[in-house]
Amino acid sequence: MFRGANSISLDDKGRLAIPARYRNLLSLDCEGKLVCTIDIKQPCLLLYPLPEWQVIEQKLATLSTMNPAERRLQRLLLGYADDCEMDKNGRVLIATPLRQHAGLTKKLMLVGQLNKFEIWDEEVWQQQVADDIAAEQAGDFTLSDRLQDFSL
Repeated sequence: MFRGANSISLDDKGRLAIPARYRNLLSLDCEGKLVCTIDIKQPCLLLYPLPEWQVIEQKLATLSTMNPAERRLQRLLLGYADDCEMDKNGRVLIATPLRQHAGLTKKLMLVGQLNKFEIWDEEVWQQQVADDIAAEQAGDFTLSDRLQDFSL
């Protein structure tokens, strides 16, 4: 499981270095094979270990290509999906269309989200966190049944 927010950099070739604390796990779990795609709800990317991505692909395969909403989801997630392999230095190349979609600059945030990572431009991430905290403090949202039963 991946957790934590890590400040990382994108190099001139479009590579990011996976923090050392995750490298061994990714090497053992998926031999450094990852899949990166867009997040359709947020201006960030999603980086999955290959076995986790395969679960997503199986779910996408069950959707109907005749239903416009389901087809749109398939088109976006699969259309942007890019195989990435961690090199011996723990770096992963992020394809140009993906970097452009998320507006990535040199400073990034790699955010663990249990079975995947989110990749954010650092400034956008800071604004998202501020917006999320403000929404929580203002209480301008409806709690789902799951959230009503959730406690820390």
